[in-house]
Amino acid sequence: MTDLARRAWVDQVMGLPVSVHVRGSDLSAAEPVVEELFADLRRADAVFSPYRDDSELSRWERGELLVTAADPTLAEVLDLCEQARERTEGWFDPRGLPDPHDGRPRYDPSGLVKGWAAQRAGRRLSALDGCGWYLNAGGDIMVHAPADQPPWRVGVEDPFDGQRLLTVVNGRDLAVATSGVAHRGAHIIDPHRGTPATSVRSVTVLGPELLWADVYATAAVARGPSAMDWLAELDGYEALLVDASAQVFATEGWPRG
Repeated sequence: MTDLARRAWVDQVMGLPVSVHVRGSDLSAAEPVVEELFADLRRADAVFSPYRDDSELSRWERGELLVTAADPTLAEVLDLCEQARERTEGWFDPRGLPDPHDGRPRYDPSGLVKGWAAQRAGRRLSALDGCGWYLNAGGDIMVHAPADQPPWRVGVEDPFDGQRLLTVVNGRDLAVATSGVAHRGAHIIDPHRGTPATSVRSVTVLGPELLWADVYATAAVARGPSAMDWLAELDGYEALLVDASAQVFATEGWPRG
């Protein structure tokens, strides 16, 4: 279709750029929905930011706030982090990560929170009947395209050259998450050694849920190139891994061509 109206919004939330693109024949309802989406992300930042001393996560960790007295999402995320640790065989572990202020060990669920918060906020876009939408939260992406609209095209960046794409994935209802060292350096910690993971440059995971795509990508970077065997066994998810020597590996079901 060539007569679709299009709108885009960009905001800086949770320390990263978040963009929303909506297309359809009638976008009159989009503005308030997108405003609510950004408000959801700001609330998540107030609860979970490890950079804010007044966040509920920081207050909980200092013993100043009980989980039962906190925002209910804190208990939800703590439970999801334990599920993530079990699903990834311990390669995703928020315990004992370096505090962004002083480097001391602390509990930091950021590797799950971004995908969880984006997925949770992005569900508001489903209220836009007949519209297609694309949400990008710092590289964590969700797309939806109705049957009468073309699929969205999601580019996967070359982690050695930010001006180049490795490939492009077409999707109608899809989540795509990338973790790695290209933009933030070696910030993902190998939980078994307690040192930065450096043997993988990037991992991109696509599948039905952004929360788990993000967790799996983070865990795979921590695990290293051997993660390909584990990624190949994930039900409903496919992955593309680029190691430190620029070799590219993909699971069997990764879309090609």
